[in-house]
Amino acid sequence: MNDEQCPLFSPEVQQLIAQHRVFSGGRRHRELVADILPAGAVWIDIIVPLSAVYQEYRALDEPVLVFASGDPLFFGFTTTLMREFPGQVAQTFPSFSSLQMLAHSLRLPYHDMRVVSLTGRPWLELDRALIERAAKVGVLTDKKNTPALIAQRMIDYGYTGYQMHIGVRLGGSREEVYSFPLHEVVGREFGHPNCLIIEDPQPTAYDAPIGLQELDFFPLNGRVNMITKMPVRLVSLSLLELERRRSFWDVGFCTGSVSIEAKLRYPHLLVTSFEVRPEGKELMEVNSRRFHAPGIDYHIGDFLSQDLESLPRPEAAFIGGHGGRLIEFVERLTALMGADGVLVFNSVSEETLALFREAIERVGWHISYETLLTVDAHNPITILQAKGK
Repeated sequence: MNDEQCPLFSPEVQQLIAQHRVFSGGRRHRELVADILPAGAVWIDIIVPLSAVYQEYRALDEPVLVFASGDPLFFGFTTTLMREFPGQVAQTFPSFSSLQMLAHSLRLPYHDMRVVSLTGRPWLELDRALIERAAKVGVLTDKKNTPALIAQRMIDYGYTGYQMHIGVRLGGSREEVYSFPLHEVVGREFGHPNCLIIEDPQPTAYDAPIGLQELDFFPLNGRVNMITKMPVRLVSLSLLELERRRSFWDVGFCTGSVSIEAKLRYPHLLVTSFEVRPEGKELMEVNSRRFHAPGIDYHIGDFLSQDLESLPRPEAAFIGGHGGRLIEFVERLTALMGADGVLVFNSVSEETLALFREAIERVGWHISYETLLTVDAHNPITILQAKGK
């Protein structure tokens, strides 16, 4: 259903309402349909935690008619029910989704629109759409991820050319529709529920970068040589096989060059980065914004002392710094990755090369690729790829 104060349902749905005793939906839905429910109707509010709602459903020996907003199979509650109660969703009756209604209010064709949801979800898919320069993106919001917050994030990472269209309480007499440039959305409050469409009036084709220049990065204490050189970075990224991975860890990110290029080249990736030096915070924030790379989850502090259980399991990892504890780093990372992971390390000395070989042998992995690379007048670097046996 939509937000219409006096909802109009088809004769089939009206008959179903008359035949049911137990109904469920949000409190807003209950207010909208209260006058058309049969006498003696029982209502189950859909509120978090959903486990309590499911428990009420399971305690019944009769069917439940559920009211929800928009299209129930488009980021809707029905998809959640189908996972929780396989085979028990008997029938669905769709309304227009909020994004469809917003597009029609704007007379905006939406066949080419990317759709992402921030309703209780992370930023990953919106970040991906921005990095890939999607020309038109529909965004489902919640009370936390507001239009103002989304606009500020887009501005922070340099995606300033978009126009934002905001739809509030769509489909009813209280409907409101606004269109603003991003900077005019920041600081504004809008009624809820709302959704938005961001549109680039001058879209450009996405061209994934291959090789970010070292001099374009904000360096650590002015030390440009601390940045992983572009040819070394490109070989390392290719050996990480990130096109086939979902989660990548960059351990010892320093300026963030490996993390940033990985995110821009593979926007689908969950990139998690670690750096022991407190300066890493400013370096990652400045450089990720400079290169328009949102969504890198970075952590400052001793890698070996951090609680990693809540983080997405790495499928690939790059060791850019180890503080003299290379063997411990390898042991922890390979234990987290399992035998299907891949680990890449750049060695600048015979000592660290021997330590990495020892560490890989100790954990039961093997060196799957090795090459020696010299960039300009810098010392030769051995680039190694290791995998489980």
